Amino acid sequence: MSHADHVEGTRRDFIYYATGATGAVAGGAAIWPLVDQMNPSADVQALSSIEVDISGVEPGTQLTVKWLGKPVFIRRRTEEEIFAARQVAMDELIDPLARNGNRNEDDVALDENRTIDVAGEWLVMIGVCTHLGCVPLGDGAGEFNGWFCPCHGSHYDTSGRIRKGPAPENLIVPVVEFVDESTIRLG
Repeated sequence: MSHADHVEGTRRDFIYYATGATGAVAGGAAIWPLVDQMNPSADVQALSSIEVDISGVEPGTQLTVKWLGKPVFIRRRTEEEIFAARQVAMDELIDPLARNGNRNEDDVALDENRTIDVAGEWLVMIGVCTHLGCVPLGDGAGEFNGWFCPCHGSHYDTSGRIRKGPAPENLIVPVVEFVDESTIRLG
């Protein structure tokens, strides 16, 4: 192979690579607006963290707020509800995981791992059934006196753990913290 053939091959390779790189950059520039439009809008991002006044929630009652387009159940449980939730044996649960955004993802579904306070009085959960996304009924509904999804028959206990029905997972506990004794922050 002569020196001229070697140089020509190198120029040809350069043209192929330059053309491919130009095409990749042009393709990325054309696709970027389509990908960027899938990002959350400014109003949704502004609501990614909200504070909720819980001073009016009495023991045995529940407040439902909308956060990130989903209902969130904020329940102030009675001593009886806490006691019932803490008496459940782990082998009775369908989903053994706590599903709590404030804890490790492999923490077990003990009642103590699902509440946001040590006493277990406050339970905060995303109010969406983990089966098909329906909104369960609360205030002691279902066979376990917690929440019941009438669409397909999922029963949750007083800790929001799935106990009977087609739902595969416990109700999700979002990232939540106390700001002060009468306010919590979601997100």
